[in-house]
Amino acid sequence: MNEILSPNFNDRAANIELTSIVVHYTGMKDAPSAVARLCDPASKVGAHYVIDESGNTLPLIDESKRAWHAGESFWRGMRDMNSASIGIELVNPGHEFGYHPFPEAQIAAFTKLARDIIACRALSARTALLAHSDIAPTRKQDPGELFPWQLLAQEGLGLWPAPLPEDFIAVRDGEIVEKLGAIGYDTASVSDTLLAFQRRYYPENMTGFADPETVARIRALKRQWNA
Repeated sequence: MNEILSPNFNDRAANIELTSIVVHYTGMKDAPSAVARLCDPASKVGAHYVIDESGNTLPLIDESKRAWHAGESFWRGMRDMNSASIGIELVNPGHEFGYHPFPEAQIAAFTKLARDIIACRALSARTALLAHSDIAPTRKQDPGELFPWQLLAQEGLGLWPAPLPEDFIAVRDGEIVEKLGAIGYDTASVSDTLLAFQRRYYPENMTGFADPETVARIRALKRQWNA
């Protein structure tokens, strides 16, 4: 199994900087099925790494190559996220086949791999990690609301919004779209983007609506992102 390599890649665009790590779940019934699909040339879907639920990490595509993991996507003005990122797939059946929490061993392996990539590629530990749903909010849910974003942020990987009292003031016209766009999201479908934001930063309230707590967290994250 360690010798399996995916053919689903090409060369990165020479003029695009590698800035991100995109986190996915496999969304298939088991690990062998997921690896088989990621290695099937007919699927045209690949990833640099797969991490199974026991924490075993399987490299599929060299980091220097453009794996086909992001699909149609957008982040901070970039639409070729395959060139701008490294894709990591976590084995999990996903929302279609019985979504469940990610085991500790899997998250530990992910954390180590992410730290290694960030150090090797000189990425920002604060902003490099992205959910597939962050960059494709109208299409994707992964890695989903059970991925431990807050725990990772506490360990220095990513940000977690910490609203201040002034973040709960009334919303002005256009502010939500402006701030979500400033963070990096595609705001063409605001309700989908709000849901993607909540899925990552406010998972106990995935409504797609801008309630006061969601607004406060958006304001806080935008401030922290630019700090």
